[in-house]
Amino acid sequence: MGNKILVTGGTGFIGSHTVVELYNAGYTPVIVDDLSNSSIKILDQIEKIIGNKPEFHQFDLCDEAKTADFINSNPDIKGIIHFAAFKAVGESVQKPLEYYRNNFFSLINLLTSYKGKNINFVFSSSCTVYGQPDVLPVTEEAPVKKAESPYGNTKQIAEEILAETAAVSKNYNIVALRYFNPVGAHKSALIGELPIGIPQNLIPFVTQTAIGKREKITVFGDDYNTPDGSCVRDYIHVVDLAKAHVAAIKRMEEGKSSDNYEVFNIGTGKGTTVLEIINAFEKSTGEKLNYTIGPRRAGDIEKVYGDVTKSAEALGWRAELNVDDMMKSAWEWEKYINENPF
Repeated sequence: MGNKILVTGGTGFIGSHTVVELYNAGYTPVIVDDLSNSSIKILDQIEKIIGNKPEFHQFDLCDEAKTADFINSNPDIKGIIHFAAFKAVGESVQKPLEYYRNNFFSLINLLTSYKGKNINFVFSSSCTVYGQPDVLPVTEEAPVKKAESPYGNTKQIAEEILAETAAVSKNYNIVALRYFNPVGAHKSALIGELPIGIPQNLIPFVTQTAIGKREKITVFGDDYNTPDGSCVRDYIHVVDLAKAHVAAIKRMEEGKSSDNYEVFNIGTGKGTTVLEIINAFEKSTGEKLNYTIGPRRAGDIEKVYGDVTKSAEALGWRAELNVDDMMKSAWEWEKYINENPF
């Protein structure tokens, strides 16, 4: 197999799919995860898909000594894809200190451990850095606005940390991928989004409601300035998103980066409302959903979707799967975990 790539948070939703796509592209993924928001059983699921169980290390990257020891004892790691972070907008509003501690300490410990060593580093960022954009679709050159939530603020500040580190330390080669809204599951239905407790994201709420785990979905607001009054997002299939990380690693390995710190939007370039997602789920699966309209939710922005020209041209990547693919795969995964509880 090819170069070793460290995947932090590799048993999580996006991380597990990226581990599979790295393996498919010839890399050797190595996972570090503290399992605070994922299940160890995902390793077995990955093995069922790729035929190998990836190397796995369980510890918290906020532990400076453990992180440094791991990096120093694994000098053959050629790249890092850093997912490990808390990621729920609503929860971050309630628990800001937990978000700042976890999301910054882990990043700083990783970067510090690589001081003076060459590394290709892909950072899991977010379209939340744009806030409510003035112009849509939003490009990478759009101003970063004051974050609407502590979660969004951790991504903004993390990007500043990365840009300022890259500016003075040329051994770091960094790509920040600003995701829009990852949904769906692997076509095998063996891995997917696995929220612990009440889901913070729309699609698990949709699938859990359809299967009977939840009584109903609440749509947060129907009075926004959008086609049907519900929020607009750029939903992207998680497998497409995973492939973007492989493209980012390859770009750095091949010396194609225009600078040692680059930023790319990773989305479909199309906006879809929450109510359109609910309708698409019903249409593509034949399942009826019980939903009600509730008040707006703190931290939510009205609409955002990305201009993905730069990622198409520079990364040679574009999203290939559509909303129906997203809904069908998410539903197959929900049915799988209903029969095979984690």
